[in-house]
Amino acid sequence: MADKDIKEPVGDERDIDINADENMSGTSHLNEPLGDDSEVEKLKAELDAAKDKFLRLQAEFDNFRRRSAKERIELMQTAGKDVINDMLVVVDDAERAQKQLESTEDVKSIREGVTLVFNKLRSILQSKGLKPMETIGKEFDPDLHEAITEIPAPTKDLKGKVVDEVVKGYYLNDKIIRHAKVVVGK
Repeated sequence: MADKDIKEPVGDERDIDINADENMSGTSHLNEPLGDDSEVEKLKAELDAAKDKFLRLQAEFDNFRRRSAKERIELMQTAGKDVINDMLVVVDDAERAQKQLESTEDVKSIREGVTLVFNKLRSILQSKGLKPMETIGKEFDPDLHEAITEIPAPTKDLKGKVVDEVVKGYYLNDKIIRHAKVVVGK
């Protein structure tokens, strides 16, 4: 009786492939590739395009970096060109004054010539943003001043203040480019 309960597959039941993916239509085998070759080729083409784009961007960035470094070097080499060109006028005046010094004994005219050259130099530097630092009589500030020495203050109101200036300090466009070297009263 036990053998009679087992039935032999009939008709359509014999054609069922037990290795088929239940989510796929039909009876394709699980060991076969799921996507077709065109999909794989499409993904490979996209990957190649992304790699190409990446390499081009990297090359473009490298070129940008080299170009900007070159421009920065050129800028540093020619940064003082305008100032030097303006200063050449003062050099010309100084050379003319030197020639006059050799041939003239008149101290007053020599003094006037040197003063004119010096004033021209000052005005050119001021037009470029240079400004002298005012220090004498001001409160000593270590951010602005460099104390060379301390001396007894001539008056009580000069204690802790700048009594004398050994080397003048300067600002360039409101930024300190040289600290003043000063003598401070104690």
